[in-house]
Amino acid sequence: QVQLVESGGGLVQAGGSLRLSCAASRSISSMNAMGWYRQAPGKQRELVAVIRSGITNYADSVKGRFTISRDNAKNTVYLQMNSLKSEDTAVYYCYADFAGGYWGKGTLVTVSS
Repeated sequence: QVQLVESGGGLVQAGGSLRLSCAASRSISSMNAMGWYRQAPGKQRELVAVIRSGITNYADSVKGRFTISRDNAKNTVYLQMNSLKSEDTAVYYCYADFAGGYWGKGTLVTVSS
């Protein structure tokens, strides 16, 4: 089993930045991939960013603004979010692609315009 705990969410003005963290209860180097998803009110959960074997991929809506990274020594994955927009408001979830998949409970990001 894997426990994932997200942190770093909060209220920020449009144009601002936040860094989300996802701490895993076991080594993330054993994961096939780690990712960030988000779910806005009334919308489906969507992929934001994923890192797999050092290769990163992003949703078109966040390319150039968000950066996913990992620190294997800390078993932590990060999502640096810059130039935030009101449409980035959502609950952000960490996902571990391992043994069927594991989700964190999410952290709320609210961007005020």
